Amino acid sequence: MATLVEIAAQLVSSHASSNPMTTDELLAEISKVHAALKSLDAGQTVEGVEEAKPTISLKEAFKKSEVVCMICGKGGFKTLARHLSTAHGMKPSAYKKQFGIPSKQALSAKSYSESRRKMAVDRGLADNLAKARDVRMANIEAKKAVTAKAEKAKALGAVKAPTKAKALKAKSPAKAKATK
Repeated sequence: MATLVEIAAQLVSSHASSNPMTTDELLAEISKVHAALKSLDAGQTVEGVEEAKPTISLKEAFKKSEVVCMICGKGGFKTLARHLSTAHGMKPSAYKKQFGIPSKQALSAKSYSESRRKMAVDRGLADNLAKARDVRMANIEAKKAVTAKAEKAKALGAVKAPTKAKALKAKSPAKAKATK
């Protein structure tokens, strides 16, 4: 059976394989994990996980050509959404809330956003979107007109309906005599 130190070393080594760490950070992490395992083994509860503090500033995180994760400090991303979900199990909205990032701030590199915008303009996607919106609004207006006509006809039909019912009652005794 493995000792607590060996288990702590395995946990920290797997963490360090995906996140670059200095030797001092490795040793500190091993001692923290060992202490947590020791308290769990003794039946005590481990204190809550500290809220992740940004490893870099907001300005350094969103560069022109790359985005850097403020949790782990990993960089070189064009967008952060996939990294946040796979590496940290976090949604972009929670990430923005945790680090005080404005909700309108995109989690992508500025050059990437600009190139995607340019590509959309070149393909005429803005014009297509405007045309689609016009068609949709015309369809909505047509449906409103049909609905208004139907309601108007229904209201007029409700007034005439009792007279039709009286006419049917008047005819039905005559039919009854004819069948006898």
